[in-house]
Amino acid sequence: MTNVVVIGSQWGDEGKGKIVDWLSERADIVVRFQGGHNAGHTLVIDGTSYKLSLLPSGVVRPGKMAVIGNGVVIDPHALCAEIDKLEKQGVTITPDNLRIADNATLILSLHRELDGIREDAAASTNGGVKIGTTRRGIGPAYEDKVGRRAIRVMDLADLETLSAKVERLLTHHNALRRGLGETEISHDAIMQELTSVADRVLPFRDTVWLMLDRERRAGSRILFEGAQGSLLDIDHGTYPFVTSSNTVAGQAAAGSGMGPGSLGYILGITKAYTTRVGEGPFPTELTDEIGQFLGERGREFGTVTGRKRRCGWFDAALVRQSVATNGITGIALTKLDVLDGLDELKICVGYTLDGEEIDHLPASQGQQARVVPRYITLEGWKESTVGARKWADLPAQAIKYVRQVEELIGAPVALLSTSPERDDTILVTDPFED
Repeated sequence: MTNVVVIGSQWGDEGKGKIVDWLSERADIVVRFQGGHNAGHTLVIDGTSYKLSLLPSGVVRPGKMAVIGNGVVIDPHALCAEIDKLEKQGVTITPDNLRIADNATLILSLHRELDGIREDAAASTNGGVKIGTTRRGIGPAYEDKVGRRAIRVMDLADLETLSAKVERLLTHHNALRRGLGETEISHDAIMQELTSVADRVLPFRDTVWLMLDRERRAGSRILFEGAQGSLLDIDHGTYPFVTSSNTVAGQAAAGSGMGPGSLGYILGITKAYTTRVGEGPFPTELTDEIGQFLGERGREFGTVTGRKRRCGWFDAALVRQSVATNGITGIALTKLDVLDGLDELKICVGYTLDGEEIDHLPASQGQQARVVPRYITLEGWKESTVGARKWADLPAQAIKYVRQVEELIGAPVALLSTSPERDDTILVTDPFED
């Protein structure tokens, strides 16, 4: 028995929600360890859809403990709104099934405003780099965390100390706002914003690292739920078109307070083709009728933003990088059924950069924009793979495609998903028992 880390191996939107939900039945505790409410997924349980963006998936299942770790940045008002929405759907959320790390950083209204101001300024400036942020204040909140001026969950319990911390925070932010031509924010406004939610948030706070260590020693199965994808990692992603946190598997340790030796199986969720939301390089992007086919068949729209996703062929070179940077044990290959009916399929195996063949995407923004994908072509299949639950249900060419993916990325398929339905999954290896 082992603990399991679930991460996205591409640019997010790989179908982590379904896989995490499928695994959560086998887990005792589900932990979020990075990001904020800028990433979301939809769970469908007994015909009811639950849209989550901040709360861990385990919160909708009775008998499971959901944990928001210290690596997450939390908008307390968004948290309360999400809890209210789920409770209206019949989900009970109390400190008995939700804990929040007392040292997690809070997102405030000033972070959201700054996020939008910067993005608008970049869009209107010649040569400006528009990142494609969700404008939810994630980046500015992480900046304050690193700048050691953040307001944390524990601060809500001590109003006298909180007042001084807000004063320090505003010294920085009001200077920024003056420089950007924006009005300053009053101390009282931020204090009111925080005190208005303190009583709702504080009952959930806990010393999460200690609680998780105790549960690990007791033999509990812990599932670590990543948000976004490895290629959006602040260090290892397509910088600067990335998120503001580390999204790779190693962050599960730092963002929860558990040691790396406790992580166990690393499951990389991997879509059978490639998608991306927002700005940034995308070597295998298809802007033709095939790209449109993938988008329509795969229903490629963001859960949180509703933005249409860009679609392209499977990029084995990129996923191979993710296998290395995450230490991926096995992958869950999702949306294989979207490829049904195509005459031929292409897989990117590497790139050409300025006439030279390379086997990975370089870190340089300029070089990323100049790479040209190198493809191999495989025969497609006409039969449907929708709902397949064993290998014998798959067409021969679909199996050949999966085996080719395994070989090119250097990791085995542990699970294969053939529809949005949670039970339409071929289990090769149970990560909890590996």
